[in-house]
Amino acid sequence: MSIDWITRAETSADISTIRDISLAAFGTPAEADLVDALRADPSWINGLSVVAAGHDGRLVGHALLTRCHIGDIPALCLGPVAVRPEHQRTGAGSAAIRASLRAAEELGEHFVTVLGHPAYYPRFGFTRASEHGIGLGIDVPDEAMMALTLDADHPLPSGTVHYAAPFGIQGPPDRP
Repeated sequence: MSIDWITRAETSADISTIRDISLAAFGTPAEADLVDALRADPSWINGLSVVAAGHDGRLVGHALLTRCHIGDIPALCLGPVAVRPEHQRTGAGSAAIRASLRAAEELGEHFVTVLGHPAYYPRFGFTRASEHGIGLGIDVPDEAMMALTLDADHPLPSGTVHYAAPFGIQGPPDRP
């Protein structure tokens, strides 16, 4: 069943529902707590937290882009992405991701990274980050670290990805 999801940037009225979506999707508070912490972090960029809703207005999905860096180059990090379990595999997550990527492009952003499922994210244009000389300061499966350029005139830079502090991923000592 194909659903035409409605996407939009989150509003303050959506915050508790986004938390509920993350709790339902992941079954633990870790991702919901991460979203809350990112909302209070300097890495937060208004307009890049996107929800997906049905035509009834009920929110069922959420995708978040926050500031990260590839080396010293500003980039975005996709995640967490969450969909209520009963709406997974309906395109709600894909709709939220595509809308967040469009919003980022409209803001003049060029690069996005994601640490996620290697069979899912390539549909949005993500490729293995290591093919571009992009790495992470912790050990992760090579195929799970992916990157995307939103503008063909700006090829992906190489370097180590530095996430916002709430992610709890310490990068190498080349960056404070």
